[in-house]
Amino acid sequence: MTNWFYDYVLFFSKIFTILIAIILLFFFKPKKVSLKQIKLIDWGEYFKTCGIALVNTLKKNKKDLPVVWLIDFYGDIKASYTPKLTELITSILSCAKNNDEVVLRLESCGGIIHSYGLAAAQLERLRKASIKLTICVDQVAASGGYMMACCADKLFAAPFSIIGSIGVVAQVANIHRLLKQHKIDVDILTSGKNKRPLTSLGENTKEDKVKFLKELKETHDLFKHYVLNRRPKINIKKVSKGDVWYGIKAKKEGLIDKVITSDEYLELRSKKAKIFKVVKNKNGTHFEIIKKTLSRILKI
Repeated sequence: MTNWFYDYVLFFSKIFTILIAIILLFFFKPKKVSLKQIKLIDWGEYFKTCGIALVNTLKKNKKDLPVVWLIDFYGDIKASYTPKLTELITSILSCAKNNDEVVLRLESCGGIIHSYGLAAAQLERLRKASIKLTICVDQVAASGGYMMACCADKLFAAPFSIIGSIGVVAQVANIHRLLKQHKIDVDILTSGKNKRPLTSLGENTKEDKVKFLKELKETHDLFKHYVLNRRPKINIKKVSKGDVWYGIKAKKEGLIDKVITSDEYLELRSKKAKIFKVVKNKNGTHFEIIKKTLSRILKI
């Protein structure tokens, strides 16, 4: 009897909570995302500001010192931080001057080629705008992460950071023989001879594998060309075999410009420039907060 009453009360409490959440969703309609979600943090003191009017903060720079804009990029396999990076770069470009500098603290083991290609393209916007870009790697910039790092006018890395991995890899688990053993057929239909890449379910022929290896080589060649175009002094044949180097040895191979940590570099720059860290405000709208709360309730 007690258990039944407890379940009964719990059920109606959930219903009541959901109804309240729906009512709140109705009153707090989603607002358009604005650049007021961008805030600045003074490297010496923390303060908040609104909008793309980063210029308002620069008015505090009474000594008219050069400005260093500090941003971070933390890369996963999909380079999912790219949209935030894009917004930060757009904000900086709206008010940066030619003598300003952007310092990017980059950490990434690489991932999907087109995702990191887009992230690198966003960094190229700074180069096109003649804004100096310095990239600091404290732990790792490998594969797609190193592709991004090559966009820098100056590339610095910590002594034992991992640098390089200029290569392309792909792997496919194929269970075709297992399915065949259990008399399970998988039909793969295409409208073009080269439409289907390697498959996990169907049979991969020798011709399929040869074509896929050709595509990997083409991607690798594009990667090498991209790196060489931005760091022309390196021996691309030597460093493009997928190897990685610690920061100390990466300097000898020409993969970076200097062995130094980001903190040390920023400390040096702070003596001659004003440093601002640019971050995206994490506070969402009322609608987003209520929506997340409702989702958690429904999972109980």
